[in-house]
Amino acid sequence: MTPTLPALLCLGEKSCDLVSHVLPGTLPKPTLWAEPGPLVTWNSSVTIWCQGTLGDQKFHLVKEGRQTPWDRLSPLEAGDKAKFSIPAEPHVRGRLRGWGSWTRTQSQPLTQGSLSPGGSGKPSLLTPQGPVVASGQSLTLQCRSAISYDRFALAKEGARVLRQRPARQPQAGLSQAHFPLGQVSGLHGGRYRCYGGHNLSSLWSAPSDPLDILVAGWFPATPSLSVQPGPSVAAGQNVTLLCRSWVPMDTFLLSKEGAAHPPLHLRSQPRAGQNQAQFSMGPVTSAHGGTYRCYGSLSRDPYLLSQPSQPLELVISGEGTMTLSPGSHQPPHPGPSSTMGESQGPFAHGEHRPPQGSFESLRN
Repeated sequence: MTPTLPALLCLGEKSCDLVSHVLPGTLPKPTLWAEPGPLVTWNSSVTIWCQGTLGDQKFHLVKEGRQTPWDRLSPLEAGDKAKFSIPAEPHVRGRLRGWGSWTRTQSQPLTQGSLSPGGSGKPSLLTPQGPVVASGQSLTLQCRSAISYDRFALAKEGARVLRQRPARQPQAGLSQAHFPLGQVSGLHGGRYRCYGGHNLSSLWSAPSDPLDILVAGWFPATPSLSVQPGPSVAAGQNVTLLCRSWVPMDTFLLSKEGAAHPPLHLRSQPRAGQNQAQFSMGPVTSAHGGTYRCYGSLSRDPYLLSQPSQPLELVISGEGTMTLSPGSHQPPHPGPSSTMGESQGPFAHGEHRPPQGSFESLRN
């Protein structure tokens, strides 16, 4: 069986004179991007778009190191872009450029590399701010590895641009890179992965485990959070956290302050004119103590959250053992599932939903 190798497409930053008669800077540079995104699979096809200006009569795609264009196409009906379909095979790997024959300006380069198969050597991706960040907050993602990589790449699912940073080695055998993403907006919400690479190779490592960034405060609704039987309970008791909102929500998420794992989520259920979700846990242990907040989200934008609820401090006295209460998460009638399970991203199984988890993931 032939192994399947993913290929990496990224936007480069440096320009070079590939063809002597090109006059860079005389008009705005065309834009070059790949679909379905920066990650494709060998032996599949990838679509390269080149968008220039109205009036371009021909678009050209060239691979660095070749003196003649790889392909030439007339613009589509819109008149300012062309669509190149090429196979994702090893012989096409390299830096690609596109230009319009009348603009005579080169696009920013598009580089294609390859990724090693399997899970060996994959780095880890994390953020000091935690998976839930507020709109306007500064966000930095960190890619780390116990392997001495020379560089790291950061990819966002569905995005066209791949960021690359040189690796730093804080100590022998370790490498890392920080990716400052600036102030958080709705565009930052999504699923991220990072890769490690060496300077003398075009191969990248296997991807890190995915990191979902959820942006809070994106719409003004504020749910409420309450607890039964109360905020101070003895170890071994059953506890239910109830998240409610008068504003329609598709999903409620429960996060614990300081937890690095994704928030729990439950599908909302209508009751008494409100939308609500009950997060049941028990018997509780001291590990469940802490500060909780809940958020709401809509299915069409699963990474964008409401304002947080007021914080709720849960105090556990004594000690006990912790189990889940499986029956409490089954809906009493057909409808949206209210189950909790292993972590699954918002796009798992083709559904648009926030990540799932278990109450183990809220323990410190």
